[in-house]
Amino acid sequence: MARSLRLTNDHQKIIVDKISKLSQSGKHRKWTVWSDFVAMTACTLSLADLERRGDREKIYSNIAKKYNKAEMEIFYSLFGDLVNAYEHSQKQDLLGELFMRLELGNDYAGQFFTPYSVCEAMAGLSAGNLKAEIEKRGYISVNDPCCGAGALLIAFANEAMRQGVNYQREIEFVAQDIDFTAAMMCYIQLSLIGCAGYVIVGNTLTTPPTEPLSNQNVWYTPLYFLDVWHWRRTWKKAMQIIEGPVTDKKVEAEEKQKEEKKDYAVGEGGQLTFF
Repeated sequence: MARSLRLTNDHQKIIVDKISKLSQSGKHRKWTVWSDFVAMTACTLSLADLERRGDREKIYSNIAKKYNKAEMEIFYSLFGDLVNAYEHSQKQDLLGELFMRLELGNDYAGQFFTPYSVCEAMAGLSAGNLKAEIEKRGYISVNDPCCGAGALLIAFANEAMRQGVNYQREIEFVAQDIDFTAAMMCYIQLSLIGCAGYVIVGNTLTTPPTEPLSNQNVWYTPLYFLDVWHWRRTWKKAMQIIEGPVTDKKVEAEEKQKEEKKDYAVGEGGQLTFF
């Protein structure tokens, strides 16, 4: 007898039922259905990126060839189910929870995602006074270099909203994960709750997520194409040209300057004193 899944709401139940229906015929494995659903949804959301639209359409088309018309109709409806779920509540890691409920982590690479409640607590403890930071800098960036399905960034967006911050216009979200499906789960969720930023599919240990490189697999969220973010990116690039590339000498000079400005002294035994 199949073990029943613990689902927390009707939205999860609807999506799980449809994923199960697509895999019950035996023609497609559950993991294949899930990864194809995630990839096609991400491709649909990324069509605002005109530079990469052609490549994303090819990915979508190649996946769609595996399914008949009736099966594709189910995929279309699944996209609507995701939208409905996040319209009901954005305080959730819907795809991460479904991934775990469907026990896909056991079947693929042993992946396990941090529960949203834990991420919510972490975001609350680490965010600080966001309004003060934004007032000082104009806007801020938040970066998760091992994003999984994006629960921590979703929680950060909700913490910003709790503080009265318009995260859609004042926070840049940056994420990276080495696994394509996990990265796309994050991309989908950030896109659906209106985060402006990008997700990089890549190895954080060899290439940390800072500025996207031309040879990287980068997925920009739809909201990142708003004029306000376009001009911020343009200004940032202009300043990089004016200031020149970052060199070892420049880094050393900046570190030396920071050292001279420290507000503490080293006492006996190496203990720091701030007074």
